[in-house]
Amino acid sequence: MSNLFSSELFIEFSTLLILALTIPLASLMTYKYAKKKGKNQLYWSVGLWLFALGVILEVLFAFNIYNQILIKTYLLSVALLVGFLALGSIVLLKKTKLLLYYSLFMVFSTVFILYSLVFSNIGNILTNHVVYGVLPLLIVISSSVITFPAAVALILVALISYRKTSSKKMLSIIAGVVIVSAAGSLYIAHFPTFLYYSEFVGILLLWLGFI
Repeated sequence: MSNLFSSELFIEFSTLLILALTIPLASLMTYKYAKKKGKNQLYWSVGLWLFALGVILEVLFAFNIYNQILIKTYLLSVALLVGFLALGSIVLLKKTKLLLYYSLFMVFSTVFILYSLVFSNIGNILTNHVVYGVLPLLIVISSSVITFPAAVALILVALISYRKTSSKKMLSIIAGVVIVSAAGSLYIAHFPTFLYYSEFVGILLLWLGFI
């Protein structure tokens, strides 16, 4: 019982701490976009707000608040945030056609995951207040269609961007984006143990890059 209690306290504390770090960062990125109107800042801002939404839902789950609408919203947010963070990174390459193709891919893949969420029934997939359970195959496929290509794109852009700029701040931003995106994909890969560690490290790296 004591181990379970400690685990619940850790989850509650972790989600609240990550949320406290995420909302100011998302607000900062939105402010930067409002000043500079950079597309990469716009997409990263959307991705960070989706991440914040996911963390808010993780807080609710940590306190055992759960239903079908909440879990489907969570699965949608953690999938789409990876795509938007990838879009923001792709903007850095300044390849108009590549950005267009990836934007179209995002539209079709978003429709696919929305379809899978609407027509799939998800039971209670919380284990010790963490999202960790068997998802319907259609949702796994549709989520993977968004997250895994985005993760590959993020890593490639990170390597290209750092090679061009050698900027430590840019490297920190890209690394943070990659880790936050990986955190959004962990529920698919079934590694809940590392979920909160990844989210925390990713947010810290993003703060280091943006301040």
